[in-house]
Amino acid sequence: MSQVYATQADMELRIGVEPLLVVADRDDDGVVDAEVVTAALEAAQAEIDAYIGSRFSLPVATVPKVVTDLCIDIALYKLSVDADASTDERRLRYEDTVNLLRRFSKGEVTLGLSSPPKTTNGQARLISQPRRFRR
Repeated sequence: MSQVYATQADMELRIGVEPLLVVADRDDDGVVDAEVVTAALEAAQAEIDAYIGSRFSLPVATVPKVVTDLCIDIALYKLSVDADASTDERRLRYEDTVNLLRRFSKGEVTLGLSSPPKTTNGQARLISQPRRFRR
């Protein structure tokens, strides 16, 4: 992946270090396991790409703030489930995130990104000047 949608620093800024410790300190040493967070963020990014890839060119040139937030919500949910720290709020946020991604993929809402050019039905069409000579 060339451009990441969210980083561990983004997660810490948005949810705080303590909640991240609860879900991402797998060896109980009091430190967030960066590789666990990175894996969750990569999985979240892949999930987002699966939805928006049909509508937008990937990788996106600039990552909109909403995509960063969605990536964090998905990663937090995945980390919570893996750490048996899932809550109804996190599950609902994840479901809301997936619903919003579905709306992006259907074109009901926009990310503010340019869409790939529309494709045709695969048939070629020849356009030329009117006929000048007759037999």
